[in-house]
Amino acid sequence: MAGTVGDFIVDRLYAWGVRRIFGYPGDGINGVFGALNRSDGKIEFIQARHEEMAAFMAAAHAKFTGELGVCIATSGPGASHLLTGLYDANLDHVPVLALVGQQSRDALGGHYQQELDLTSMFKDVAGAFVQQASSVPQVRHLMDRAIRIALGERKVTAVIIPNDLQRLEYEDPPRKHGTLHSGVGYAGPRVMPEDEDLQKAADVLNAGSKVAILVGAGALGAEEEVSAIAGLLQAGIAKALLGKAVVPDDQPHVTGAIGLLGTGPSYRMMNSCDTLLVIGSGFPYAEFLPEEGQARGVQIDISPAMLSLRYPMEVNLVGDARHTLRALLPLIQEKADADWRRSIEEDVAEWWNILEERAMRPANPVNPQRVVWELSSRLPERAIITSDSGSCANWFARDLKLRSGMMASLSGGLASMGAAVPYAIAAKLAHPDRPIIALVGDGAMQMNNMGELITIAKYWRTWANPCLVTCVFNNQDLNQVTWEQRVMEGDPKFDASQQIPDVPYHRFAELIGLKGLLVDRPEDLGQAWQAALSSDRPTVLEVKTDPEVFPLPPHITFEQAVHFSEMLLKGDPRSGNILTNTARQLYSTLLGGRHKRS
Repeated sequence: MAGTVGDFIVDRLYAWGVRRIFGYPGDGINGVFGALNRSDGKIEFIQARHEEMAAFMAAAHAKFTGELGVCIATSGPGASHLLTGLYDANLDHVPVLALVGQQSRDALGGHYQQELDLTSMFKDVAGAFVQQASSVPQVRHLMDRAIRIALGERKVTAVIIPNDLQRLEYEDPPRKHGTLHSGVGYAGPRVMPEDEDLQKAADVLNAGSKVAILVGAGALGAEEEVSAIAGLLQAGIAKALLGKAVVPDDQPHVTGAIGLLGTGPSYRMMNSCDTLLVIGSGFPYAEFLPEEGQARGVQIDISPAMLSLRYPMEVNLVGDARHTLRALLPLIQEKADADWRRSIEEDVAEWWNILEERAMRPANPVNPQRVVWELSSRLPERAIITSDSGSCANWFARDLKLRSGMMASLSGGLASMGAAVPYAIAAKLAHPDRPIIALVGDGAMQMNNMGELITIAKYWRTWANPCLVTCVFNNQDLNQVTWEQRVMEGDPKFDASQQIPDVPYHRFAELIGLKGLLVDRPEDLGQAWQAALSSDRPTVLEVKTDPEVFPLPPHITFEQAVHFSEMLLKGDPRSGNILTNTARQLYSTLLGGRHKRS
């Protein structure tokens, strides 16, 4: 094959089906960038403003397409900047390949500029496969193995290429002892449990009278099957954050999110069920699952490592969610007693009323819950929604009503700040005809997402549909941590760590050619959302939100109530009417409400 090693790498990526990579250039990887330039655009290069953002984009590409995500960076700091985004992909089990430059082979070991031990540095995040190329014949099998392992195991892999090697003439491995001759191609298998194990699972599920289902990212693409088994079992469906798009929120038996960011109906369902079916979820917080011994359990997961990890399951099924559920469905007996399901639906209906009432409460100036509540009814068909970590994730999890055909994601296992806008960019590039909405806190915007607005400004004119809305919750507070300090630690807000500058995000958008909107009155929210979603260009919708609206968890422990009281007694700088109202909500929740399920 003619050309350089860099040319071969580009051609090999193309042969594997890669059509887009995300990254940032530098002299350590110039040989590959030169090859990209010579390739006549057969692989699109997306220039992020920072390597971390490029890695987030690669992770999001994998999430929103099911394909391999690829990011590229230079040696030294370029490589180290990738790590956060790669850990996001690692913890959320999506396939990503990192291509990383390195200093010349002759210089390695000489304390050379930008020389890092990259193999060691990537060993944890890309532990499934990380190798540094040392010769031309080696490059072929390194690329093939890295891609195949990433796809087959849904892992992060890394190939490190010294810059002198990238410029050498490429030659296929010679036919002699000690060489390898790899090839292109991977077709995922249909992973299914044995028939006898499916029957064991069916026996457990058929015996239950109060079945609860929990779905995660592993159940994406199985909406029909999840809904069918829930119907036969007269079950309710709770959703881990990464599984928010598995089933639509407008179904009456869907209890919504689970955990600290979850809903009352999900909490009560888990505490009252006698049978638990978990599908494709690694939801981490065991205290929000049934008490050990309360429920019989069945779990379906493609990875044996995730089975019976959060709750001791009676039957563990290794398999793809959709195909496993299809095989399980004929074995399930339809339950005649609908009392359990009816009680769940009544709870869900009342919960949506509670959320609406909370969203419409006055705040200073705008209630952040209302921002998402007003969006839900205006979501365009086939919308894709991304969220950052922080208090905005609470409203994403609870108040956002997804419909069938929509997609949504965020940084799940890593829960990193700064993922929402790069996720939105990757989603838009993969699905340029679909509307995209990113929900972002002002802390994440200042940390790294403002820079990626420039990336949006660079590329948006190539999109079939210009709708990409970045909604910024501007409360001048690192709000999630503020509330964690108050409720988890019993400490007042620490202004030195929590207050952040007030930045006119909508004006920055206008400065770079995007549309900017500012809302500081709740009655303007609906019209602002409509204007943003119908704009002829990407829009930044900045909303001045109240930092003193407590993101109430579905259940308050006695310890949390004590810590909240201690914080008030110590004199929080924001103690006032809103905190007092929050305290009333907290204590009423602690003492028990009207929701009881036997």
